[in-house]
Amino acid sequence: MSRHWVGKTTEIQESKSKIFKIEGIEFGLYNVQGSWYAWSNYCPHQGASICKGPVCGTRLPSLVYEYKFGMEDQILRCPWHGWEFDLKNGELLVDSKTKLRGYPVEIDGEDLFVILPK
Repeated sequence: MSRHWVGKTTEIQESKSKIFKIEGIEFGLYNVQGSWYAWSNYCPHQGASICKGPVCGTRLPSLVYEYKFGMEDQILRCPWHGWEFDLKNGELLVDSKTKLRGYPVEIDGEDLFVILPK
């Protein structure tokens, strides 16, 4: 494993992201409700640059003619086909077996580090 400095906690506001490429691996770094997540910039559906998609919310299960919106700023939507992934666990909302590839994020003071495989 190798540890890579990617910036300061103050550089990426909540509900925002930044795309990085380190050692040939492209990923997005996300600040979700004060927690940090790094996800591969590759959609498992058809390979889109998923981290270029919007961070948003989604419709929640509800009764007929009732539309509930939730998970605001916690969903990453694929820019090609609209597949929605939970930024906290990387899971596709409609199939928890389909996930984004994630990388550990370490915080040391205000410095952010992503841990990549060797």
